[in-house]
Amino acid sequence: MPETPGSPLRVAVVGAGPSGFYATDALLKARQDVSVDLIDRLPAPFGLVRYGVAPDHQKMKSVTTLYTRTASDPRVRFLGNVEVGKDLSVDDLRRHYHATVFAYGAPGDRRLGIPGEDLVGSLPATDFVAWYNGHPDYEHIDPPLDGHTAIVIGVGNVAVDVARILAKTADELAGSDIADHALEALRASKVREIVVLGRRSPAEAKFTTKELREFGVLEHADVDVDPADLELHPASRERVAEHSTEERNLEVLRSFAERPARDAHRQVSFRFLYSPRSLEADESGERVGAIVVERNRIEAREDGSLAAVGTGQTERWPAQLVLRSVGYHGSPLPGMPFDERRGIIPNENGRVLDQPGGDRVPGFYTSGWIKRGPSGVIGTNKADALETVQALLEDELLTPEDPSPEAVDELLADRGVYTIDFDSWRRIDRIELALGDEHGRPRVKIVSRSEMLAAAAAEGEATQDF
Repeated sequence: MPETPGSPLRVAVVGAGPSGFYATDALLKARQDVSVDLIDRLPAPFGLVRYGVAPDHQKMKSVTTLYTRTASDPRVRFLGNVEVGKDLSVDDLRRHYHATVFAYGAPGDRRLGIPGEDLVGSLPATDFVAWYNGHPDYEHIDPPLDGHTAIVIGVGNVAVDVARILAKTADELAGSDIADHALEALRASKVREIVVLGRRSPAEAKFTTKELREFGVLEHADVDVDPADLELHPASRERVAEHSTEERNLEVLRSFAERPARDAHRQVSFRFLYSPRSLEADESGERVGAIVVERNRIEAREDGSLAAVGTGQTERWPAQLVLRSVGYHGSPLPGMPFDERRGIIPNENGRVLDQPGGDRVPGFYTSGWIKRGPSGVIGTNKADALETVQALLEDELLTPEDPSPEAVDELLADRGVYTIDFDSWRRIDRIELALGDEHGRPRVKIVSRSEMLAAAAAEGEATQDF
């Protein structure tokens, strides 16, 4: 464990989502003489818990109670509204911290690479999720909800989240913390059919059984599954027999297939073994009007893996909204190495490398999705962060020029950066909770960045034009 004579071990954690909080907590538990700056480009902490977890899944958001306890430790400072790569450079981090843990997640999305993908009405499910969760960068995306059919491409939990939100009525969502602008748009939605599209069989789907079951209890939407899609390839049947989640998923899907249809406001259809091949424009030439899909079959490879292989049989389905949910993708940070293929910071057990398989970058570490890719659930980040912190504590670290917290404060002030500390965040939090109480909701989110900054300063002495 490295010694830092005369001063605490100063660590910057870039990203105040789950992986950043778990890394911070691990540092606090490992060393008494540690000082952590938890840096996030947004004024609000909690990352995907605030902006990714579905608004109708409030229990999952209770983990923020633990994160708040971590942030309240006197050895931790939250530096919100500070963007590394813009407000602070990577060289600044070297000058002021013994070590930096990059834990800023995977904010981008993967593309399909098909014709028509950039038509109006085709957008990443990640953007749609951020929009209805009140992320300030996505307030104005205005997803078109004036068509009859929405196609959700992908069979992971994000895909079923967006399908469920589209299927619910505004009254069903009114008791959640969904963003006000999204609630009003969904209230006016004309979407009546939601199709969840998977390129492989249900045995290879990535959603969890709990989320799948929720479609069976929607108040105003029916669920449809083609029984033919549940006839599995022998290799898929073997996979199901070895994995309890897939077996439970199939049981739920079979129960959906066997249910008699009911006259409902909306319908959610699960369609497996189809791949999107192109999106076609409507008569305007600018908006999505249809999707062309190809029927697949499952083939077993020599190595035992399964592949979805196109049969050449195509179908054209009318559609006015297409949400691709084929995976999050990390984004590079100025001054940092990046593995474009995997969408991560190259690393070995959390130690940053100058290139994939290359040499270590002293003092730099990574955790969470930007370390391993977008996999696992919120709790997965805890063990991941612990591995990274253990590596950090074993290593010889940097010798910063000035590791004092005041040096970072002065640097940001000189650059005109208005920093949100955790007390400032609590002001925002109190206002949101109070608005929620007024409307019988968990909270009413303040969405625009300028309004968040104004709320943060409202009870304090600072005043500033944002």
